[in-house]
Amino acid sequence: MKIVVTGGAGFVGSHLCKRLLDEGHTVLCADNCITGSTRNIDDLRTHPNFQFIQHDVTEPFDYEADAIFHMASPASPIGYMEHPIETILVNTQGTHRMLEAARKNNARFLVSSTSEIYGDPLVHPQTEGYWGNVNPIGPRACYDESKRLSETLTMEFVRQYNVNARIVRIFNTYGPNSQIHDGRMIPNFITQALKNEPLVIYGDGSRTRSICYVSDLIDGLMRAMFSENTQGEVFNLGNPNEHTVLEYAHEIIKLCNSRSTILFEPVRVDDPERRRPDITKARRVLGWEPRIEKKEGLRQTIAWFKTQIPNLSSVL
Repeated sequence: MKIVVTGGAGFVGSHLCKRLLDEGHTVLCADNCITGSTRNIDDLRTHPNFQFIQHDVTEPFDYEADAIFHMASPASPIGYMEHPIETILVNTQGTHRMLEAARKNNARFLVSSTSEIYGDPLVHPQTEGYWGNVNPIGPRACYDESKRLSETLTMEFVRQYNVNARIVRIFNTYGPNSQIHDGRMIPNFITQALKNEPLVIYGDGSRTRSICYVSDLIDGLMRAMFSENTQGEVFNLGNPNEHTVLEYAHEIIKLCNSRSTILFEPVRVDDPERRRPDITKARRVLGWEPRIEKKEGLRQTIAWFKTQIPNLSSVL
């Protein structure tokens, strides 16, 4: 199949491009590299079935496709707070353009939404039927609300034009190809631990997160896109195993053999208290659930980070 991956030079997008190539598809990777990096796809660029174009998907897009994975958007707090307007536009205007491309090509379409659409949830764990508790004018709203609108656009194209589209809400994901200065928990903790710097926790460490290794997420994305009877459906993809932020910090310090201490800072605005997906629907419809154990995933991620941090040997 001819497959377009927007945001294909990003963290998740680059892994998705590789998986699609491994399965014999032809892949067009489109990315403006505002937060993505071409280094994530350097090993793919000599593949005969891979093409990269530096393109902002808020601009006109006219390529043939049998399927479109719309992954483009800054996704970390640092990324979308540095580029709030661009984040809003890629998730609204960009989503609209890619849905039109799917409609024109009669292509399958998947939009990557986020657990952030649930905001600071009042329901735990979060099911796909939960509408969320989001601050529409807060500093994270550029991401949260634009992703919510991307879901609205997608469902209208399903209803109005019968586009074969589905929505995936991605929960905390980690692994190689993360941004070093990502601003999210796992990249922050690993980078700080490898440098023997204090691990910064916002709050008292009792807030919880559930983390999913990137290869598991990619498997879920593939199943959501290509499984039958998924048109118009919404799926949570994430790991339902919940741990406190403090637990993650201690485990990463141990796995990095680090001398780091822990530094507690004030809670960030609109940072959710708890975050855990209910993946009952993904298990039932897609036959999907995470398989990589936390410790193994963290070891692989730490090994990759060791190759990316400049002058690391001087602090180890």
